Amino acid sequence: MADLADDYASAGFARRLGWGIRPAVLLIDPALAYTDPDSPLFLRTGQAAADTMAELADAARAAGIPVVWTTVRFADESCSEAPLFAAKVPALKVFAAGNRWGGFAPPLAPAPGEQVIVKHYASAFAGTSLAAWLASHSIDTVVIGGYSTSGCVRASALDALQNGFRPMVVQDACADRDGGPHENNLFDLNAKYADVTTLAEALNHLVWSEEPAVVEGQADGFGSGPGSGLADR
Repeated sequence: MADLADDYASAGFARRLGWGIRPAVLLIDPALAYTDPDSPLFLRTGQAAADTMAELADAARAAGIPVVWTTVRFADESCSEAPLFAAKVPALKVFAAGNRWGGFAPPLAPAPGEQVIVKHYASAFAGTSLAAWLASHSIDTVVIGGYSTSGCVRASALDALQNGFRPMVVQDACADRDGGPHENNLFDLNAKYADVTTLAEALNHLVWSEEPAVVEGQADGFGSGPGSGLADR
């Protein structure tokens, strides 16, 4: 992957957006459906990602930084709120109202007063008030973890960028059905739409800082630069 990273970097990809000064942690669909082995959406690395998301949430709360959650919820198993999405992915019926798999995966749970965004599509921004909520709270950076890397995390990171927020995707706070889609989508996100970062770097930046952490546009190829987390893989 180092050669591929060099090729992308030479073409002008994988430059760093850098951190802003007002972050929020955005946890995408951290549902029991992804950590329960009996669920059709079970991810083998889902629990490890949930534990990492819990670390992010705890650190944000300690620093007074907002934690925003998304959850998928349909009125019933017809998923009539998103019929084409449900036709493509019938397993979405696990998010019908009343299904326990739609609840949050332990040890994750919103604290009192934390914002919970209900969504019907992959992106946390599609048809929701998320962009307006972030803007009204002067947030400029979203620190993203969740499920799955190639699906809702990717869609949300892309829309975060398109809505003017700096997406920081924490690689160990995300999971997918297989390592290939996970790694490939992290690589592509970092090349074009987001900064992919480690848990350690994210924890270090979960503070209300006065100045951006890095110079905007600084080159730092995913897999080879500081904080990328893939150089040693």
